[in-house]
Amino acid sequence: MKKPVTLLITPPLTQLNTPYPATPYLKGFLGKKGFTVHQADFGIELVLKLFSKAGLTRAFAAAEQKEQELSDNSNRILRLKPYYLQTIEPVIRFLQNKDNTLAQQICYNSFLPEASRFDQIADLEYAFGNMGITDRARHLATLYLEDLGDLIQEAVCPYFGFSRYADKLAMSATTFDALELALNEEPNLVDQMLLELIADKLTQVKPDMVGFSIPFPGNLYGGLRLAQYIKAYNPEIKTLMGGGYPNTELRSLNELKLFRYIDFVTLDDGEGPWLKIMEYWQGQRPANQLQRTFMLENEQVVYQNNCTDPDIPHTEVGTPDYSDLPLPDYLSVIEVTNPMHRLWSDGRWNKLTVAHGCYWKRCSFCDITLDYISRYETAPATLLVDRIEEIIAQTGQTGFHFVDEAAPPLALRDLAIELLRRNVKITWWGNIRFEKTFTPDICRLLAASGCIAVSGGLEVASDRLLALMEKGVTISQVARVTDGFTASGIMVHAYLMYGFPTQTAQETIDSLEVVRQLFENNVIQSGFWHRFSMTAHSPVGKNPEKYGVVKVGPPAGNFANNDLWHKDPKGADHELFGAGLSKSIYNYMHGIGLEEPLQFWFDFKVPRPTHPRHLIAQAISVSPKPDGEKKNLRVFWLGNIPALEIVKTQKKGKLIERAVLTFYEKAEDIQLKTTPVIGQWLAQILSLLNQDYQTKILLKELELSFPPEANMPFAQFLISPEWLLLREKGMLII
Repeated sequence: MKKPVTLLITPPLTQLNTPYPATPYLKGFLGKKGFTVHQADFGIELVLKLFSKAGLTRAFAAAEQKEQELSDNSNRILRLKPYYLQTIEPVIRFLQNKDNTLAQQICYNSFLPEASRFDQIADLEYAFGNMGITDRARHLATLYLEDLGDLIQEAVCPYFGFSRYADKLAMSATTFDALELALNEEPNLVDQMLLELIADKLTQVKPDMVGFSIPFPGNLYGGLRLAQYIKAYNPEIKTLMGGGYPNTELRSLNELKLFRYIDFVTLDDGEGPWLKIMEYWQGQRPANQLQRTFMLENEQVVYQNNCTDPDIPHTEVGTPDYSDLPLPDYLSVIEVTNPMHRLWSDGRWNKLTVAHGCYWKRCSFCDITLDYISRYETAPATLLVDRIEEIIAQTGQTGFHFVDEAAPPLALRDLAIELLRRNVKITWWGNIRFEKTFTPDICRLLAASGCIAVSGGLEVASDRLLALMEKGVTISQVARVTDGFTASGIMVHAYLMYGFPTQTAQETIDSLEVVRQLFENNVIQSGFWHRFSMTAHSPVGKNPEKYGVVKVGPPAGNFANNDLWHKDPKGADHELFGAGLSKSIYNYMHGIGLEEPLQFWFDFKVPRPTHPRHLIAQAISVSPKPDGEKKNLRVFWLGNIPALEIVKTQKKGKLIERAVLTFYEKAEDIQLKTTPVIGQWLAQILSLLNQDYQTKILLKELELSFPPEANMPFAQFLISPEWLLLREKGMLII
């Protein structure tokens, strides 16, 4: 029997600047197995359809029917309709980097109509200076789009958002009732545009199967709308659903109504389950031999998982395949002017994972019992760089976002060395844990390989609570690690959490003081406060009593089961602190308010911080281990091969020979002067280190090769001005 033609869809909405990686991974894997697979990102396609002259004309017509009910802001946008219709397509082209010359007009010629979003505008001179014209214009164009988004949400489609669609319908949805009610309503204008997209795509592709990747709650409604259309007009097409949302929310699924829209719901990594479903479609596998799959049998929801095949190893999932996706059409927007924060919305990033799962998997707030975290597997650096080169050849883009739960430090070290060895030039960033393995030298190595930013969890910024959540870091350790990254030119974003079980008001304020000091000392450049959420698959959710909280809901249902309601009898009234924490960090990210007392951010009385005001400064002032204690580590040279010259001079009738090593670097030439013996030894060692990245030379092996004629012990050489200059200019101990 022929193999099924498959269409993979990411429903709206995720990011506007780059594709979500799930469908490229599946397409790459299934394509290598000989299947015909197409893919579509309906998030970007819907936005481009809506934010066009034709789309906006339809949106304005719908909004004008409700003109009497609208806010003053929306009515202002309606009155400016001609200006929006004239400018929307040039602005979209500009945000796609297809017409950067428009930046001058956007910045200086009153080109854009303005509504309430422009009232919140930051100091653009401070944010972008006099030269950052394109970035300034991109920020203004983003505000312009957000104004239109406000009108659409108020007057056309209450579900609309630029990074989510009807997410509230899917959050804590223990029953399917709210979703079904919404799906039975007449499609609004945005829904209609979405259905027009699927009608066109089905005509083009003629699939036998349509798979929906549902990473977040804000993708579920859109996916089900699309599936509803398929079942109404092409019922012979089989529909599949997988992704982050079912992986966390639908593990105890027993809702018949969902299967009016979706034939198969899979859990965890999709490669194995979806391959088995295709074999089932071909008649090559019975239903009871499927893998981690919910389906309907005899009007009952059945979980099929009798397949004995192992999970697809991380080394065999293949390279993501971005073909079919409109890569030149994604939008680079700047929602926040902070250079680190903007990475999530600005720039085209190829998504890739260094490792599967989390090597730590102990944090008590995290879903560590689930496969996507608990099953930790790595891939060799050579294979990862093979994939990187393949993706660059396919997309023409050299930006990479490593989307690991937490990228392992030693795997990143090996990846960086392999990138340098092959001379593969990329720009990359990713998520890490702030652990001590990230030494200043490792940070410098990562920066040399193209790393520009890292994000990681500081969470509660309280040593007591960090220990309770088994985070495996301390405040002082985080300070030193982030200082190492920042000193290497790598920006740092900190994920922050408030409302962890038993967290007191004092600990919340002390956490804010730690964050203030981290910004003050410029060891983090960006951050975001998240409210703690208790989930069913985390240690806290499985054993709330151990953490001093009480589960109070929601009532059990037959649909989603993940978010748990709880009471925290020992903790503060966490709800009070959210607005002040968000306001403070937004200002800190822009260098504002660092000298203000913490009370400034709250409209109710808060305790004074108990931390000393130089806690972080003292932590980062601690001297690192001397090099003599690192003899089992590898030496690595980032510089080039020096030119060696033996210079002879006469001094008081005595002939003196000196070795001069000249390093010709990008920004400056550097000279190192030493004795001829040490100079010749250094030239030989640096030449070897520069040319042979595959041979590991440990510091203790370097000691063995140190010339006895140098007339000094190696330990003394490690504190000499010559060695310290080399360390400053690129000699790493990793």
